[in-house]
Formats: sequence, structure tokens, C-alpha cells
Amino acid sequence: MAFKTPSKTGMTRSKPLQSKAGLQTRKPMQAQAGLTKKAAFSAKPPSPLDQIKAQKKALQAATIRALEKARREAAEQGVALSEWENEFIEGVSERVKTYGRAFADPDKGAMNGTLSMRQGQKLKEIRKKVQAKGAQNHDEPGEE
Repeated sequence: MAFKTPSKTGMTRSKPLQSKAGLQTRKPMQAQAGLTKKAAFSAKPPSPLDQIKAQKKALQAATIRALEKARREAAEQGVALSEWENEFIEGVSERVKTYGRAFADPDKGAMNGTLSMRQGQKLKEIRKKVQAKGAQNHDEPGEE
């Protein structure tokens, strides 16, 4: 049933608020995933040890991505990294892939970290250098 109600803007509603279609119910999550009730309740959550391993693996992957991103941005911006900076990125990423972290002394960084504080600082310096020189290259007038 349609009704007209004056509103503050002077417009009226000519359609009903509710649709004529009945309410649609959703299937439970177990049914959507193809699990029976018995299988859904018997599935065990990952153990704390598995969760810690997954977090470490994710942190290692994030560290490797950050190192590769620094190298890729330098190449895209046309910034030549020094020999030391290239060796640093290669060495740190290799140690993270091999050992899971790039430093051995727990006093130099977080126990669950992949980079020491100093290595993290050096990576930030490399990325700042690339950003600064890249912005400098964009500010210079191009050949026309």
C-alpha cells in the first residue's frame, strides 16, 4: 500500500517502505563452506605454536618485500645505489631467507624481529635517499 507523507523538503513518498518479497534467510557458514555440523565443531583451531610460526613467516616475507621494494624503487627512480647498499640489501635478504632473521645477537633487536635496530635504520636511510633523489629528478626540467 502506497502512502504519501509530506517531508521537510516538500517531497513525498509514493512507494511503500517494505518490499512485497519475503525475507530471505542465509545459510549458516558451515553449510556455505560445505561442512556438516559435526565437521564444523570437530575442526580444531591452530595451536599457539602454529600461530607463532605463521606470524614469523609473515614477518619474514614482509621484511623481504620491504628490501626488494627499496631496490625496485631505486631502479624505477633511476637512483644508483652504492656497492655497499646493494650488498646490504642482498646480504640481509639472504640471511632472512636462510635463518629467519638477519642478526644473531638478541640485544641488538627485538626477539621476534627479523632486522636489528641498526639494519632497520639503514633500510630507512636507503629508502629516504631514493625518495629524495627521485623527487629531485622529477623537479628538474625535462627535455622538450
